[in-house]
Amino acid sequence: MSASLRNFLITRLLLTIPMVLILITLVFFVMRILPGDPIRSQLGPRVSEEQANDLRERLGLNRPWHVQYFDFLWKMITFDFGNALTQGERPIRDELSEKLPATIELTIPAMAFTAIFGIFSGAYAAKHRKKPIDFAIRLFSIAIYSIPIFFMGLMFQIIFSVRLPLLPLAGRMDPLLLSNFKSITNFYIIDAILTRNWPALRSALAHLVLPSLTLGLALTGVFIRLTRVNMIEMLQADFITAGRARGLPERRLVYKHALRNTFIPILTLIGLQFAILLAGAVLTETTFSWPGMGRYLVTRIELRDYTAVQATIGVFAIFVALISLAMDVLYAFIDPRIRY
Repeated sequence: MSASLRNFLITRLLLTIPMVLILITLVFFVMRILPGDPIRSQLGPRVSEEQANDLRERLGLNRPWHVQYFDFLWKMITFDFGNALTQGERPIRDELSEKLPATIELTIPAMAFTAIFGIFSGAYAAKHRKKPIDFAIRLFSIAIYSIPIFFMGLMFQIIFSVRLPLLPLAGRMDPLLLSNFKSITNFYIIDAILTRNWPALRSALAHLVLPSLTLGLALTGVFIRLTRVNMIEMLQADFITAGRARGLPERRLVYKHALRNTFIPILTLIGLQFAILLAGAVLTETTFSWPGMGRYLVTRIELRDYTAVQATIGVFAIFVALISLAMDVLYAFIDPRIRY
């Protein structure tokens, strides 16, 4: 590893730390400014003030904010997120260990579909520039980006689950199969393969289709337009003209040489869009009753559960920061000119 690349990696890693710190700090203080009381959400509105104060003291919510803040930072560093305020004081780490795999299992296929479909559609549109198929793909990219995720999910449910009962309506697995399903990693697809439970595997894959398709389609418009613009510029490059002069097939020039050089800026976009994908997962999981971190976060926000919201967004921030860091590192390895 060269010195410049090593310095770049160290600098990028150090910049990730304050980014995550700023985000979780904002969440900590915003949750305490918003109206609502997690104690009364847990005990009910008729609880006496004495009971509320006793629980507040036991949970440490009566301490000064700066004491709570530094205690929260230490728990984030040690990954000891404490207990949820509104779930019978259940450890948040146990809840996130169940919710995070569900969200990852949803977002990875969605991201793969977004990148593959968006990149190749954009390349195909650039190849047929100013032809009807080009205008159709561009119109599709604008329309699909404009449709709200929850609305798209509801339409898919009506079409493919109600009108044409081809796919499950919601959830991660059929309830009858889930009752006897042995989960090892909380990744249902992996667990079904490890235990050789093929009916459970088919059910998990079937339940994954609609939510991952909804989430993936929502971001394809960005990849289509970015790929198309860069591909049009790349197809006018000198090395492509030289390849045509040598008689190389157009398909090979487009999908092998031009697309490979276009992939560098697209790689950066993948890291940036992953954060948006996680934000879209909140609406997707709510629409499809997917028991992931997005749905869990919405529920905890409604109950003003400080500790659970802080921990969930903190994990989201760390996850996105690591993905962004990985994309930057991969970018630096692919293009040696990148050293900033």
